[in-house]
Amino acid sequence: MNTTLQNSLRTLRAGATALALSLTVAVPMTVLMSQPALADLASDKATVDAAKAAGTVGEQADGYLGYVNGSADAATTAAVSAINAGRANVYRQTAAKSGVTPEAAGQATGTQLLAKVPSGQFYKPLGGSWTKK
Repeated sequence: MNTTLQNSLRTLRAGATALALSLTVAVPMTVLMSQPALADLASDKATVDAAKAAGTVGEQADGYLGYVNGSADAATTAAVSAINAGRANVYRQTAAKSGVTPEAAGQATGTQLLAKVPSGQFYKPLGGSWTKK
């Protein structure tokens, strides 16, 4: 494996580790700071989980949620937007702390998320199309 590729993989791994650490710290802080925000997050997660089970929403390799058929109802769209905004914030924070780009942090997380997609749900690899697992 060439040195550039090895360095890129090392950087992605560092970003994934930093993201995991950020989530470990960020999620408890969110809970402490605002109970209504937690209720919103739980509601958004429940909405997205239902949309994933229905095949409307899936995980993408870039670390964000996407619409399998291009769109969804208003409640699902709002939930996906809220979750994606939260993820983008974490990716920016991780990038600032670890020296990677937000895109690299998102892709490192996306790799982990795609590995956890349950059978019957959809995922989208980088540069690929939606696939049912």
